[in-house]
Amino acid sequence: MSSVRIECVASPGCRIGESPVWDESEGALLFVDIAGRRVWRWSPAGGHSRAIAVDAPVSSVALRKSGDYVITLGTRFAALKWEEELVTTITQVDKDKPNNRFNDGKVDPAGRYFAGTMAEETQPAVLERRQGSLYTLFPDRSVVKHFDQVDISNGLDWSLDHRTFFYIDSLSYSVDAFDYDLQTGNIGNRRSIYKLEKEESIPDGMCIDTEGKLWVACYDGGRVIRLDPETGKRLQTVKLPVDKTTSCCFGGRDYSEMYVTTASDGMDKEWLSRQPQAGGIFKITGLGVKGVPPYPFAG
Repeated sequence: MSSVRIECVASPGCRIGESPVWDESEGALLFVDIAGRRVWRWSPAGGHSRAIAVDAPVSSVALRKSGDYVITLGTRFAALKWEEELVTTITQVDKDKPNNRFNDGKVDPAGRYFAGTMAEETQPAVLERRQGSLYTLFPDRSVVKHFDQVDISNGLDWSLDHRTFFYIDSLSYSVDAFDYDLQTGNIGNRRSIYKLEKEESIPDGMCIDTEGKLWVACYDGGRVIRLDPETGKRLQTVKLPVDKTTSCCFGGRDYSEMYVTTASDGMDKEWLSRQPQAGGIFKITGLGVKGVPPYPFAG
């Protein structure tokens, strides 16, 4: 294992940075600031950042096969045209729950956009429980609800053989697996594959590497952990200099760099003075593994 190196590469001052996605065509990292209501694109080549402001909490961003991006915005699935800074609604969910918003989302290997909802927080990780649901937006713009009673719908990804869907409902402190049918997008047979330990705190965003191991960002735990979904064992812990690590993805030219989003919401002045890089984007190199390129939404 080569030596692991961690550096803060961008300082957008995110209140709740989330949903990092590598855009290979742009050679850039996409991410969102949920509470700051911005979609960001950061280019490591020139260190240039650009943000697009939106009209509601924006919780995830994904590539789109036809170009540009799709986002989850409030309780809407929406399309984002980057150069025009134009957002158009595709469809809306949870219409009967005005206090809800989407949280994390990701596109499956067949081009469907999975994303879940939650109640708005009164403070970080404090909210009305069991108000969320997990949804899929299909390429034909139809939406399926898989289940409800979710607290904080969070990290999601698929196994390398596409037969397993991994999912996190944060306040369950568990990483769960489902059987996955790639043809239909159906999920079933839910089971827990890893329960977080106390010092790991709250499981948040997640991604998979080319060895089929999961990486989970631990909110308030200041770390990302590497898990073996087959054995349920933690293989590695990488600690960061900030507590509120929110999500992670692989990127860079060969997907060997890990990018980690972080948050600053809920931190007082004293806490922020100890962790001035809170809300920044971190790059981890030397992990010795590579990631899987993101799938684009097919609609």
